[in-house]
Amino acid sequence: MMFDVPSVSVADLDREPPDTVLLDVREKEEWVAGHAVDALHVPLSELPAGLAESGALDGTGRIVVVCRVGARSAQVAAWLTRQGYDAVNLIGGMEAWVQAGRPIVGPDGNRGVII
Repeated sequence: MMFDVPSVSVADLDREPPDTVLLDVREKEEWVAGHAVDALHVPLSELPAGLAESGALDGTGRIVVVCRVGARSAQVAAWLTRQGYDAVNLIGGMEAWVQAGRPIVGPDGNRGVII
């Protein structure tokens, strides 16, 4: 199933405003294995309650949603857009992030991996 949502590439992230939130919707074991340093983690399975509990999204900044390859994040970006947020999907997900040479951290702050 495809979702008609705005998307950005990893390269586009350098042009995003400073208040942009990177929202990682992968499950806990994926997050622990490796994630972007400044990302907010709310697993897809915990939406929307986990998002409300995080308190991190105040509706004023852009939200870039990411998962492993972009399918789950497209679902979440579409849902957030319907809720009135400025949300976009990260094309290629964390796999594209790593291919672009962006750092990820894993357990204990060590270099992470994408699973």
